Amino acid sequence: MKHPQQEIRPECLTLPDVWAPPTGAEIREVLRRARLTGGGAARALALGKGGDRTVRRWIGEESHIPYAAWAILCDLAGMGIIWRVECQPDRIRSD
Repeated sequence: MKHPQQEIRPECLTLPDVWAPPTGAEIREVLRRARLTGGGAARALALGKGGDRTVRRWIGEESHIPYAAWAILCDLAGMGIIWRVECQPDRIRSD
């Protein structure tokens, strides 16, 4: 049975100065899109021993995922490089 895709709020896919931390469901969805388990995400993020527990805490909303970890997971999921200004569709650059 195929599960419906969880929407990811736009404010979760932006630069750190205006970023809103994702919900556990949004983290779970990004892991699904990246085809990563909690352990796989922990390895990809080099979280070290107990890293899968850290990922479970993020999904369970016991702690917030750091922006850098979220941005890497979004990139691995094919959702873009959210930390780059030029990758922000609604962002006006002031050069």
